[in-house]
Amino acid sequence: MKRWILKATWIASAVWGLSAAHALTMDEALAISVGESDARVQALAQAVAQGDERTAAFLQALADDVVKVAKDQVLVVRDGQGLNPVTGQALPVPQEAEDVMLNNRLRGELDTALAALKLFSPDVKVRRLAALALLKEPDASRRPLLDKALATEKDATVQSLVRQARAAAMLVSELPHERGLAAGELAESQQPETLLLLNQQLAQEPDPAVKKQIQAALTAVQESLRWGERLGTLFTGASLGSILLLVALGLAITYGLMGVINMAHGELMMIGAYATYVVQAVFRQYLPGAFDAYLLVAVPVSFLTAALVGAVMERTVLKHLYGRPLETLLATWGISLVLMQGVRSLFGAQNVGVENPSWMSGSLQLLPNLQLPWNRVLIIVFAAAVLVGMALLIGKTRLGLFVRGVTQNRPMASCMGVNTARIDTYAFALGSGIAGLAGCALSQVGNVGPDLGQSYIVDSFMVVVLGGVGQLAGTVYAALGLGLANKLLEGWTGAVLAKIAVLVFIIVFIQKRPQGIFAMKGRSAEA
Repeated sequence: MKRWILKATWIASAVWGLSAAHALTMDEALAISVGESDARVQALAQAVAQGDERTAAFLQALADDVVKVAKDQVLVVRDGQGLNPVTGQALPVPQEAEDVMLNNRLRGELDTALAALKLFSPDVKVRRLAALALLKEPDASRRPLLDKALATEKDATVQSLVRQARAAAMLVSELPHERGLAAGELAESQQPETLLLLNQQLAQEPDPAVKKQIQAALTAVQESLRWGERLGTLFTGASLGSILLLVALGLAITYGLMGVINMAHGELMMIGAYATYVVQAVFRQYLPGAFDAYLLVAVPVSFLTAALVGAVMERTVLKHLYGRPLETLLATWGISLVLMQGVRSLFGAQNVGVENPSWMSGSLQLLPNLQLPWNRVLIIVFAAAVLVGMALLIGKTRLGLFVRGVTQNRPMASCMGVNTARIDTYAFALGSGIAGLAGCALSQVGNVGPDLGQSYIVDSFMVVVLGGVGQLAGTVYAALGLGLANKLLEGWTGAVLAKIAVLVFIIVFIQKRPQGIFAMKGRSAEA
Protein backbone atom coordinates (compact mmCIF):
# COMPACT_ATOMS: atom_id res chain seq x y z
CA MET A 1 0.00 0.00 0.00
CA LYS A 2 2.84 2.35 0.88
CA ARG A 3 4.41 1.70 -2.50
CA TRP A 4 1.23 2.63 -4.38
CA ILE A 5 0.90 5.86 -2.33
CA LEU A 6 4.45 6.78 -3.35
CA LYS A 7 3.64 5.89 -6.95
CA ALA A 8 0.60 8.17 -6.93
CA THR A 9 2.64 10.96 -5.33
CA TRP A 10 5.31 10.60 -8.00
CA ILE A 11 2.82 10.71 -10.88
CA ALA A 12 1.01 13.72 -9.45
CA SER A 13 4.29 15.55 -9.05
CA ALA A 14 5.37 14.69 -12.60
CA VAL A 15 2.08 15.82 -14.10
CA TRP A 16 1.45 19.03 -12.23
CA GLY A 17 4.91 20.23 -11.31
CA LEU A 18 6.85 20.20 -14.58
CA SER A 19 7.06 23.98 -14.70
CA ALA A 20 8.44 24.57 -11.21
CA ALA A 21 11.01 27.33 -11.07
CA HIS A 22 13.72 26.02 -8.71
CA ALA A 23 16.54 23.85 -10.05
CA LEU A 24 18.14 20.59 -8.94
CA THR A 25 20.12 20.80 -5.69
CA MET A 26 22.94 18.62 -4.41
CA ASP A 27 20.77 17.40 -1.51
CA GLU A 28 18.11 16.23 -3.98
CA ALA A 29 20.69 14.53 -6.19
CA LEU A 30 22.09 12.79 -3.10
CA ALA A 31 18.60 11.71 -1.97
CA ILE A 32 17.93 10.14 -5.38
CA SER A 33 21.29 8.38 -5.46
CA VAL A 34 21.52 6.76 -2.00
CA GLY A 35 19.17 5.43 0.65
CA GLU A 36 16.15 3.16 0.77
CA SER A 37 14.16 2.59 -2.40
CA ASP A 38 10.97 4.26 -1.11
CA ALA A 39 12.84 7.39 -0.07
CA ARG A 40 14.69 7.53 -3.37
CA VAL A 41 11.42 7.18 -5.32
CA GLN A 42 9.94 10.06 -3.34
CA ALA A 43 13.05 12.20 -3.95
CA LEU A 44 12.85 11.32 -7.63
CA ALA A 45 9.24 12.52 -7.71
CA GLN A 46 10.23 15.84 -6.19
CA ALA A 47 13.10 16.26 -8.65
CA VAL A 48 10.90 15.53 -11.65
CA ALA A 49 8.54 18.22 -10.44
CA GLN A 50 11.25 20.79 -11.20
CA GLY A 51 11.47 19.81 -14.87
CA ASP A 52 14.68 21.76 -15.58
CA GLU A 53 17.53 20.75 -17.92
CA ARG A 54 19.93 19.87 -15.10
CA THR A 55 17.40 17.42 -13.66
CA ALA A 56 16.86 15.77 -17.04
CA ALA A 57 20.61 15.47 -17.62
CA PHE A 58 21.17 14.02 -14.15
CA LEU A 59 18.40 11.44 -14.54
CA GLN A 60 19.79 10.44 -17.94
CA ALA A 61 23.22 10.03 -16.36
CA LEU A 62 21.67 7.78 -13.71
CA ALA A 63 20.04 5.69 -16.40
CA ASP A 64 23.42 5.45 -18.18
CA ASP A 65 25.15 4.25 -14.96
CA VAL A 66 27.73 7.07 -14.96
CA VAL A 67 26.86 8.58 -11.55
CA LYS A 68 29.16 8.13 -8.52
CA VAL A 69 28.80 9.14 -4.87
CA ALA A 70 31.62 10.22 -2.51
CA LYS A 71 30.50 11.09 1.05
CA ASP A 72 28.03 13.99 0.63
CA GLN A 73 28.89 14.66 -2.99
CA VAL A 74 27.35 13.33 -6.25
CA LEU A 75 29.32 13.37 -9.51
CA VAL A 76 28.60 12.48 -13.12
CA VAL A 77 31.70 10.72 -14.48
CA ARG A 78 32.15 10.35 -18.24
CA ASP A 79 35.49 9.34 -19.80
CA GLY A 80 37.20 9.74 -16.43
CA GLN A 81 36.10 13.37 -16.06
CA GLY A 82 33.93 14.31 -13.08
CA LEU A 83 31.10 16.84 -13.38
CA ASN A 84 28.93 18.51 -10.76
CA PRO A 85 25.31 17.70 -11.80
CA VAL A 86 24.01 20.90 -10.12
CA THR A 87 26.44 23.53 -11.40
CA GLY A 88 27.94 21.73 -14.41
CA GLN A 89 31.48 22.48 -13.21
CA ALA A 90 34.32 19.97 -13.68
CA LEU A 91 35.45 18.23 -10.51
CA PRO A 92 38.19 15.73 -9.64
CA VAL A 93 36.90 12.20 -9.02
CA PRO A 94 37.80 11.08 -5.45
CA GLN A 95 39.39 7.69 -4.99
CA GLU A 96 36.61 6.58 -2.62
CA ALA A 97 33.82 7.41 -5.10
CA GLU A 98 31.36 4.52 -5.52
CA ASP A 99 28.89 3.71 -8.26
CA VAL A 100 25.20 4.44 -7.65
CA MET A 101 23.26 1.19 -7.36
CA LEU A 102 19.90 0.86 -9.14
CA ASN A 103 17.47 -2.02 -8.76
CA ASN A 104 14.77 -2.91 -11.29
CA ARG A 105 12.18 -0.80 -9.53
CA LEU A 106 14.33 2.32 -9.60
CA ARG A 107 15.23 1.78 -13.22
CA GLY A 108 11.54 1.60 -14.08
CA GLU A 109 10.91 4.81 -12.17
CA LEU A 110 13.80 6.47 -13.96
CA ASP A 111 12.41 5.48 -17.37
CA THR A 112 9.04 6.93 -16.46
CA ALA A 113 10.68 10.08 -15.14
CA LEU A 114 12.65 10.60 -18.34
CA ALA A 115 9.54 10.01 -20.43
CA ALA A 116 7.65 12.52 -18.27
CA LEU A 117 10.28 15.20 -18.83
CA LYS A 118 10.54 14.52 -22.56
CA LEU A 119 6.75 14.58 -23.09
CA PHE A 120 6.76 18.21 -21.99
CA SER A 121 9.91 19.21 -23.88
CA PRO A 122 9.70 22.36 -26.04
CA ASP A 123 11.19 20.35 -28.92
CA VAL A 124 8.47 18.67 -31.01
CA LYS A 125 10.85 15.92 -32.16
CA VAL A 126 11.77 15.04 -28.57
CA ARG A 127 8.10 14.84 -27.61
CA ARG A 128 7.36 12.63 -30.59
CA LEU A 129 10.17 10.22 -29.71
CA ALA A 130 9.02 10.16 -26.07
CA ALA A 131 5.47 9.32 -27.10
CA LEU A 132 6.75 6.54 -29.37
CA ALA A 133 8.83 5.15 -26.50
CA LEU A 134 5.77 5.09 -24.24
CA LEU A 135 3.76 3.44 -27.02
CA LYS A 136 6.31 0.64 -27.32
CA GLU A 137 6.38 -0.02 -23.54
CA PRO A 138 2.87 0.55 -22.20
CA ASP A 139 2.32 0.92 -18.45
CA ALA A 140 -1.08 1.48 -16.86
CA SER A 141 0.45 3.70 -14.17
CA ARG A 142 1.44 6.27 -16.81
CA ARG A 143 -2.11 7.11 -17.82
CA PRO A 144 -2.39 10.29 -15.68
CA LEU A 145 0.87 11.50 -17.16
CA LEU A 146 -0.39 10.84 -20.69
CA ASP A 147 -3.72 12.54 -19.92
CA LYS A 148 -1.87 15.68 -18.88
CA ALA A 149 0.37 15.59 -21.96
CA LEU A 150 -2.65 15.07 -24.19
CA ALA A 151 -4.40 18.09 -22.68
CA THR A 152 -1.44 20.39 -23.33
CA GLU A 153 -0.11 19.04 -26.63
CA LYS A 154 -0.63 21.29 -29.68
CA ASP A 155 1.17 19.35 -32.40
CA ALA A 156 -1.28 17.06 -34.23
CA THR A 157 1.24 14.28 -34.90
CA VAL A 158 2.50 14.16 -31.32
CA GLN A 159 -1.07 14.40 -30.04
CA SER A 160 -2.01 11.33 -32.09
CA LEU A 161 1.00 9.40 -30.75
CA VAL A 162 0.22 10.38 -27.15
CA ARG A 163 -3.37 9.25 -27.64
CA GLN A 164 -2.13 5.90 -28.97
CA ALA A 165 0.32 5.58 -26.06
CA ARG A 166 -2.58 6.23 -23.67
CA ALA A 167 -4.63 3.52 -25.41
CA ALA A 168 -1.66 1.15 -25.20
CA ALA A 169 -1.48 1.84 -21.45
CA MET A 170 -5.20 1.04 -21.19
CA LEU A 171 -4.64 -2.19 -23.13
CA VAL A 172 -2.79 -3.67 -20.15
CA SER A 173 -5.43 -2.51 -17.68
CA GLU A 174 -7.03 -4.97 -15.25
CA LEU A 175 -10.54 -3.90 -16.35
CA PRO A 176 -11.93 -5.73 -19.43
CA HIS A 177 -14.02 -2.78 -20.66
CA GLU A 178 -10.92 -0.53 -20.66
CA ARG A 179 -8.99 -3.09 -22.67
CA GLY A 180 -11.87 -3.21 -25.17
CA LEU A 181 -11.92 0.60 -25.46
CA ALA A 182 -8.16 0.59 -25.94
CA ALA A 183 -8.43 -1.98 -28.74
CA GLY A 184 -10.99 0.23 -30.48
CA GLU A 185 -8.69 3.25 -30.29
CA LEU A 186 -5.66 1.32 -31.44
CA ALA A 187 -7.59 0.07 -34.48
CA GLU A 188 -7.07 3.53 -35.97
CA SER A 189 -3.31 3.41 -35.43
CA GLN A 190 -0.89 3.24 -38.36
CA GLN A 191 2.17 2.44 -36.28
CA PRO A 192 3.94 -0.92 -36.77
CA GLU A 193 4.54 -1.07 -32.99
CA THR A 194 0.78 -1.39 -32.48
CA LEU A 195 0.73 -4.78 -34.18
CA LEU A 196 3.18 -6.20 -31.65
CA LEU A 197 1.19 -4.83 -28.71
CA LEU A 198 -2.11 -6.20 -30.02
CA ASN A 199 -0.61 -9.60 -30.78
CA GLN A 200 0.91 -9.83 -27.30
CA GLN A 201 -2.37 -8.91 -25.63
CA LEU A 202 -4.33 -11.28 -27.89
CA ALA A 203 -2.15 -14.19 -26.77
CA GLN A 204 -2.93 -13.58 -23.09
CA GLU A 205 -6.41 -12.03 -23.23
CA PRO A 206 -8.85 -14.06 -21.05
CA ASP A 207 -12.08 -12.23 -21.98
CA PRO A 208 -13.70 -13.58 -25.22
CA ALA A 209 -15.42 -10.27 -26.07
CA VAL A 210 -12.24 -8.27 -25.66
CA LYS A 211 -10.35 -10.90 -27.61
CA LYS A 212 -12.73 -10.39 -30.51
CA GLN A 213 -12.22 -6.62 -30.35
CA ILE A 214 -8.45 -7.04 -30.36
CA GLN A 215 -8.67 -9.33 -33.38
CA ALA A 216 -10.76 -6.74 -35.22
CA ALA A 217 -8.23 -4.05 -34.29
CA LEU A 218 -5.40 -6.22 -35.60
CA THR A 219 -7.15 -6.63 -38.94
CA ALA A 220 -7.74 -2.88 -39.21
CA VAL A 221 -4.13 -2.00 -38.40
CA GLN A 222 -2.79 -4.59 -40.84
CA GLU A 223 -4.97 -3.15 -43.59
CA SER A 224 -3.79 0.41 -42.87
CA LEU A 225 -0.15 -0.72 -43.01
CA ARG A 226 -0.57 -2.73 -46.21
CA TRP A 227 -0.07 0.23 -48.55
CA GLY A 228 3.20 1.07 -46.86
CA GLU A 229 4.38 -2.50 -47.39
CA ARG A 230 3.38 -2.43 -51.05
CA LEU A 231 5.09 0.88 -51.70
CA GLY A 232 8.15 -0.37 -49.81
CA THR A 233 8.33 -3.42 -52.10
CA LEU A 234 8.02 -1.24 -55.19
CA PHE A 235 10.74 1.09 -53.94
CA THR A 236 13.05 -1.84 -53.16
CA GLY A 237 12.43 -3.19 -56.67
CA ALA A 238 13.11 0.21 -58.22
CA SER A 239 16.30 0.48 -56.16
CA LEU A 240 17.52 -2.91 -57.35
CA GLY A 241 16.50 -2.00 -60.89
CA SER A 242 18.52 1.23 -60.76
CA ILE A 243 21.59 -0.69 -59.60
CA LEU A 244 21.13 -3.25 -62.40
CA LEU A 245 20.72 -0.37 -64.85
CA LEU A 246 23.97 1.23 -63.75
CA VAL A 247 25.74 -2.12 -63.98
CA ALA A 248 24.30 -2.93 -67.42
CA LEU A 249 24.72 0.48 -69.08
CA GLY A 250 28.45 0.02 -69.54
CA LEU A 251 27.92 -3.50 -70.83
CA ALA A 252 25.33 -2.19 -73.29
CA ILE A 253 28.24 -0.44 -75.03
CA THR A 254 31.03 -3.01 -74.74
CA TYR A 255 28.79 -5.98 -75.55
CA GLY A 256 25.68 -4.50 -77.11
CA LEU A 257 27.43 -2.12 -79.51
CA MET A 258 30.95 -3.57 -79.84
CA GLY A 259 30.18 -7.29 -79.58
CA VAL A 260 32.82 -7.92 -76.89
CA ILE A 261 31.74 -10.48 -74.27
CA ASN A 262 33.47 -8.65 -71.45
CA MET A 263 33.73 -11.03 -68.49
CA ALA A 264 35.89 -8.43 -66.73
CA HIS A 265 33.00 -5.94 -66.59
CA GLY A 266 32.39 -6.79 -62.92
CA GLU A 267 36.05 -6.17 -62.12
CA LEU A 268 35.85 -2.74 -63.75
CA MET A 269 33.01 -2.02 -61.34
CA MET A 270 35.23 -3.25 -58.54
CA ILE A 271 37.95 -0.83 -59.63
CA GLY A 272 35.44 2.04 -59.45
CA ALA A 273 34.46 0.99 -55.94
CA TYR A 274 38.08 0.81 -54.78
CA ALA A 275 38.77 4.20 -56.37
CA THR A 276 35.96 5.55 -54.20
CA TYR A 277 37.56 3.92 -51.16
CA VAL A 278 40.92 5.53 -51.95
CA VAL A 279 39.35 8.98 -52.35
CA GLN A 280 37.56 8.50 -49.03
CA ALA A 281 40.85 7.60 -47.33
CA VAL A 282 42.58 10.67 -48.80
CA PHE A 283 39.83 12.97 -47.57
CA ARG A 284 39.82 11.36 -44.12
CA GLN A 285 43.58 11.77 -43.83
CA TYR A 286 44.15 15.21 -45.35
CA LEU A 287 40.74 16.94 -45.58
CA PRO A 288 38.69 15.70 -42.62
CA GLY A 289 36.70 18.94 -42.50
CA ALA A 290 35.48 18.39 -46.06
CA PHE A 291 34.80 14.66 -45.68
CA ASP A 292 31.16 14.98 -46.75
CA ALA A 293 32.34 16.17 -50.17
CA TYR A 294 34.51 13.14 -50.90
CA LEU A 295 31.83 11.41 -52.95
CA LEU A 296 31.61 14.38 -55.34
CA VAL A 297 35.30 13.84 -56.09
CA ALA A 298 35.00 10.04 -56.10
CA VAL A 299 32.46 10.03 -58.96
CA PRO A 300 34.80 11.43 -61.66
CA VAL A 301 37.80 9.61 -60.19
CA SER A 302 36.03 6.23 -60.33
CA PHE A 303 34.93 6.94 -63.92
CA LEU A 304 38.41 7.94 -65.09
CA THR A 305 40.17 5.09 -63.29
CA ALA A 306 37.91 2.41 -64.74
CA ALA A 307 37.98 4.08 -68.17
CA LEU A 308 41.79 4.10 -68.14
CA VAL A 309 41.93 0.40 -67.25
CA GLY A 310 39.37 -0.33 -69.98
CA ALA A 311 41.38 1.63 -72.56
CA VAL A 312 44.52 -0.34 -71.68
CA MET A 313 42.58 -3.60 -72.00
CA GLU A 314 41.29 -2.60 -75.43
CA ARG A 315 44.61 -1.38 -76.82
CA THR A 316 46.66 -4.33 -75.56
CA VAL A 317 44.33 -7.31 -75.97
CA LEU A 318 40.86 -6.74 -77.34
CA LYS A 319 41.74 -4.84 -80.51
CA HIS A 320 43.15 -8.11 -81.88
CA LEU A 321 39.96 -10.06 -81.13
CA TYR A 322 37.11 -8.05 -82.71
CA GLY A 323 34.71 -10.34 -84.57
CA ARG A 324 35.65 -13.34 -82.41
CA PRO A 325 33.28 -13.11 -79.41
CA LEU A 326 34.22 -16.44 -77.84
CA GLU A 327 37.89 -15.46 -77.76
CA THR A 328 37.00 -12.11 -76.17
CA LEU A 329 35.15 -14.08 -73.49
CA LEU A 330 38.20 -16.16 -72.64
CA ALA A 331 40.57 -13.19 -72.78
CA THR A 332 38.46 -10.95 -70.56
CA TRP A 333 37.89 -13.80 -68.12
CA GLY A 334 41.65 -14.10 -67.74
CA ILE A 335 41.93 -10.31 -67.33
CA SER A 336 39.27 -10.43 -64.60
CA LEU A 337 41.37 -12.93 -62.63
CA VAL A 338 44.43 -10.69 -62.98
CA LEU A 339 42.48 -7.63 -61.79
CA MET A 340 41.06 -9.45 -58.77
CA GLN A 341 44.47 -10.73 -57.75
CA GLY A 342 45.96 -7.27 -58.23
CA VAL A 343 43.36 -5.76 -55.90
CA ARG A 344 44.00 -8.50 -53.32
CA SER A 345 47.72 -7.72 -53.44
CA LEU A 346 47.17 -3.97 -53.02
CA PHE A 347 44.27 -3.82 -50.55
CA GLY A 348 44.09 -7.32 -49.07
CA ALA A 349 41.52 -10.06 -49.46
CA GLN A 350 39.16 -8.66 -46.81
CA ASN A 351 36.34 -6.23 -47.57
CA VAL A 352 37.07 -2.54 -47.00
CA GLY A 353 34.66 -0.04 -45.47
CA VAL A 354 33.24 2.85 -47.46
CA GLU A 355 31.29 5.30 -45.33
CA ASN A 356 28.28 7.26 -46.52
CA PRO A 357 28.62 11.05 -46.31
CA SER A 358 26.23 12.61 -43.82
CA TRP A 359 23.89 13.86 -46.54
CA MET A 360 23.36 10.27 -47.70
CA SER A 361 22.68 8.93 -44.21
CA GLY A 362 19.29 8.54 -42.59
CA SER A 363 16.00 8.01 -44.36
CA LEU A 364 12.95 9.78 -45.69
CA GLN A 365 9.84 8.92 -43.64
CA LEU A 366 6.79 8.85 -45.92
CA LEU A 367 4.49 6.57 -43.93
CA PRO A 368 4.74 5.09 -40.41
CA ASN A 369 6.00 1.82 -41.91
CA LEU A 370 7.69 3.26 -45.00
CA GLN A 371 11.18 4.69 -44.75
CA LEU A 372 13.21 5.35 -47.88
CA PRO A 373 16.98 5.30 -47.20
CA TRP A 374 18.61 8.42 -48.62
CA ASN A 375 21.51 6.45 -50.10
CA ARG A 376 19.17 4.36 -52.24
CA VAL A 377 17.00 7.35 -53.20
CA LEU A 378 20.08 9.23 -54.39
CA ILE A 379 21.38 6.17 -56.27
CA ILE A 380 18.10 6.05 -58.22
CA VAL A 381 18.57 9.73 -59.08
CA PHE A 382 22.21 9.08 -59.97
CA ALA A 383 21.28 6.17 -62.26
CA ALA A 384 18.73 8.37 -64.05
CA ALA A 385 21.37 11.10 -64.49
CA VAL A 386 23.92 8.64 -65.91
CA LEU A 387 21.28 7.24 -68.27
CA VAL A 388 20.38 10.71 -69.57
CA GLY A 389 24.04 11.63 -69.95
CA MET A 390 24.83 8.44 -71.85
CA ALA A 391 21.78 8.84 -74.12
CA LEU A 392 22.81 12.42 -74.98
CA LEU A 393 26.42 11.37 -75.58
CA ILE A 394 25.50 8.51 -77.91
CA GLY A 395 22.65 10.28 -79.67
CA LYS A 396 23.67 13.94 -79.86
CA THR A 397 27.47 14.21 -79.98
CA ARG A 398 30.07 13.72 -82.70
CA LEU A 399 31.71 10.95 -80.67
CA GLY A 400 28.37 9.18 -80.36
CA LEU A 401 27.82 9.45 -84.10
CA PHE A 402 31.24 7.92 -84.77
CA VAL A 403 30.60 5.12 -82.26
CA ARG A 404 27.28 4.25 -83.88
CA GLY A 405 28.80 4.45 -87.37
CA VAL A 406 31.76 2.20 -86.52
CA THR A 407 29.65 -0.40 -84.72
CA GLN A 408 27.05 -0.54 -87.52
CA ASN A 409 29.37 -0.53 -90.55
CA ARG A 410 33.08 -0.45 -89.82
CA PRO A 411 34.38 -0.56 -93.45
CA MET A 412 32.11 2.28 -94.54
CA ALA A 413 33.05 4.41 -91.51
CA SER A 414 36.72 3.82 -92.28
CA CYS A 415 36.19 4.87 -95.90
CA MET A 416 34.60 8.11 -94.65
CA GLY A 417 37.79 8.96 -92.78
CA VAL A 418 36.85 7.83 -89.29
CA ASN A 419 39.75 6.52 -87.23
CA THR A 420 38.03 3.27 -86.24
CA ALA A 421 40.79 2.08 -83.92
CA ARG A 422 40.60 5.28 -81.87
CA ILE A 423 36.79 5.13 -81.75
CA ASP A 424 36.98 1.53 -80.53
CA THR A 425 39.20 2.65 -77.67
CA TYR A 426 36.95 5.59 -76.80
CA ALA A 427 33.83 3.40 -76.86
CA PHE A 428 35.33 0.68 -74.70
CA ALA A 429 36.74 3.26 -72.28
CA LEU A 430 33.29 4.87 -72.04
CA GLY A 431 31.63 1.54 -71.22
CA SER A 432 34.35 0.78 -68.68
CA GLY A 433 34.00 4.22 -67.09
CA ILE A 434 30.26 3.73 -66.66
CA ALA A 435 31.06 0.41 -64.96
CA GLY A 436 33.30 2.40 -62.62
CA LEU A 437 30.39 4.72 -61.83
CA ALA A 438 28.30 1.66 -61.00
CA GLY A 439 31.03 0.52 -58.59
CA CYS A 440 31.08 3.97 -56.97
CA ALA A 441 27.31 3.76 -56.41
CA LEU A 442 27.48 0.18 -55.12
CA SER A 443 30.10 1.19 -52.56
CA GLN A 444 27.39 3.26 -50.83
CA VAL A 445 24.97 0.35 -50.33
CA GLY A 446 27.12 -2.75 -49.87
CA ASN A 447 30.52 -4.19 -49.08
CA VAL A 448 33.56 -3.43 -51.22
CA GLY A 449 35.83 -6.40 -51.84
CA PRO A 450 37.76 -8.19 -54.58
CA ASP A 451 34.69 -10.32 -55.45
CA LEU A 452 32.29 -7.37 -55.78
CA GLY A 453 31.80 -7.74 -59.53
CA GLN A 454 31.10 -11.46 -59.47
CA SER A 455 27.68 -10.85 -57.92
CA TYR A 456 26.48 -8.69 -60.81
CA ILE A 457 28.10 -9.93 -64.02
CA VAL A 458 25.44 -12.55 -64.79
CA ASP A 459 22.59 -10.16 -63.99
CA SER A 460 24.09 -7.46 -66.21
CA PHE A 461 24.34 -9.82 -69.18
CA MET A 462 20.74 -10.92 -68.61
CA VAL A 463 19.61 -7.29 -68.64
CA VAL A 464 21.41 -6.52 -71.91
CA VAL A 465 20.23 -9.69 -73.67
CA LEU A 466 16.64 -9.34 -72.45
CA GLY A 467 16.44 -5.68 -73.42
CA GLY A 468 17.85 -6.23 -76.88
CA VAL A 469 21.51 -6.12 -77.86
CA GLY A 470 22.54 -2.54 -78.61
CA GLN A 471 19.24 -1.05 -77.47
CA LEU A 472 19.48 1.55 -74.69
CA ALA A 473 15.72 1.72 -74.11
CA GLY A 474 15.58 -2.07 -73.84
CA THR A 475 18.31 -1.99 -71.19
CA VAL A 476 16.23 0.43 -69.11
CA TYR A 477 13.05 -1.63 -69.38
CA ALA A 478 14.84 -4.89 -68.67
CA ALA A 479 16.73 -3.55 -65.62
CA LEU A 480 13.66 -2.04 -63.96
CA GLY A 481 11.51 -5.03 -64.90
CA LEU A 482 13.95 -7.56 -63.47
CA GLY A 483 14.42 -5.50 -60.29
CA LEU A 484 10.68 -5.24 -59.65
CA ALA A 485 10.04 -8.87 -60.59
CA ASN A 486 12.74 -10.10 -58.21
CA LYS A 487 11.39 -8.16 -55.23
CA LEU A 488 7.73 -8.95 -55.92
CA LEU A 489 8.46 -12.67 -56.24
CA GLU A 490 10.67 -12.71 -53.15
CA GLY A 491 7.64 -11.87 -51.01
CA TRP A 492 5.85 -15.00 -52.22
CA THR A 493 8.55 -17.58 -52.93
CA GLY A 494 11.74 -16.43 -51.19
CA ALA A 495 14.97 -15.05 -52.68
CA VAL A 496 16.31 -18.29 -54.23
CA LEU A 497 13.09 -19.37 -55.94
CA ALA A 498 12.49 -15.81 -57.14
CA LYS A 499 15.91 -15.80 -58.82
CA ILE A 500 15.18 -19.16 -60.45
CA ALA A 501 11.76 -18.00 -61.65
CA VAL A 502 13.25 -14.86 -63.24
CA LEU A 503 15.96 -16.91 -64.96
CA VAL A 504 13.39 -19.37 -66.34
CA PHE A 505 11.30 -16.47 -67.61
CA ILE A 506 14.31 -14.97 -69.43
CA ILE A 507 15.17 -18.33 -71.03
CA VAL A 508 11.61 -18.82 -72.28
CA PHE A 509 11.38 -15.22 -73.47
CA ILE A 510 14.65 -15.43 -75.44
CA GLN A 511 13.49 -18.70 -77.01
CA LYS A 512 10.37 -16.96 -78.29
CA ARG A 513 12.01 -13.60 -79.09
CA PRO A 514 15.77 -13.97 -79.58
CA GLN A 515 16.24 -10.28 -80.42
CA GLY A 516 15.03 -9.20 -76.97
CA ILE A 517 12.41 -6.63 -76.06
CA PHE A 518 13.62 -4.15 -78.69
CA ALA A 519 14.99 -5.54 -81.95
CA MET A 520 17.77 -3.81 -83.88
CA LYS A 521 16.73 -2.22 -87.17
CA GLY A 522 18.56 -1.44 -90.37
CA ARG A 523 21.67 -2.97 -91.92
CA SER A 524 23.20 -3.73 -88.52
CA ALA A 525 20.36 -6.13 -87.80
CA GLU A 526 21.20 -8.09 -90.92
CA ALA A 527 24.94 -8.26 -90.28
